Amino acid sequence: MKNSTQATINELIAGSVGGAAQVLVGQPLDTIKTRAQIAPKGMFTGPMDIVRQTLRNEGFFALYKGMLSPLLGIAGVNSLLFASYGISKRLISPFPDLSLKQIAAAGAMAGAAQAILASPVEMFKVRMQGQYGSASDKRLRVIFGEMWRDWGLRKGIMRGYWITVAREIPAYAGFYTAYEASKRHFSKQYGPQMPVYVLLGCGSMGGMGYWLSSYPLDVVKSRVQLRATPPTGTPVQYIAHELKAIVQESGFSGLFRGLSPCLLRSIPAAGATFAAFEITREFLEKETGI
Repeated sequence: MKNSTQATINELIAGSVGGAAQVLVGQPLDTIKTRAQIAPKGMFTGPMDIVRQTLRNEGFFALYKGMLSPLLGIAGVNSLLFASYGISKRLISPFPDLSLKQIAAAGAMAGAAQAILASPVEMFKVRMQGQYGSASDKRLRVIFGEMWRDWGLRKGIMRGYWITVAREIPAYAGFYTAYEASKRHFSKQYGPQMPVYVLLGCGSMGGMGYWLSSYPLDVVKSRVQLRATPPTGTPVQYIAHELKAIVQESGFSGLFRGLSPCLLRSIPAAGATFAAFEITREFLEKETGI
């Protein structure tokens, strides 16, 4: 019992370090991705136009707009994610060597668990990124106050919770499956102590697995969380309605708008997440003996 508790604590700490690395490395491309999803039609011609207009109109640090929300929340989100993943693996099998199907199931369970923290973090990030440098732009604390005052916890702060859950289940199944498959492949060549650059590559594969498994749902999530009013109907109804609206507005390709910067972001961001997580966990394992 003590060993299991210490292992969970190690995963919580390592997850916090990995999450901070992810935000610091990946925020600019995340801003481009989100603006591609939510900008009014015709505002930008593509990802590079988003970069040009953002730099010209708002300056370099606008690419980091909305970073405070994930940076404040990422410790909790990633700690919960990695700890939930470790617990899920132990629930699925008492043996350390899980099959890739079991890895996918554990990842899905972890994704569902951490959505409770990820949802408000994502909601505030999206609403910050959906501002384009006008005089009416609001600070994070103002947006928080308005959402709480006007809509309360469920329809305001937690807006988009169920679509976040729907996204995170396939996303983290794909994330961990791609990461573990890559890691197992390279371990045949490098053994258990893989170089950091190999861990970066495995993490990047995990990041691409995340987005390829869930991207249309991420587009829906961003649109729902940016709206002036909360969605109506059941989660299944408003998700289906939003998917239909996206296809009607932009065709099937609209479901994948912003995917290219997202995949580019996954290379450094997910790589940094896993490398930081693994290095921190290995250090803690040596220090604690667990």
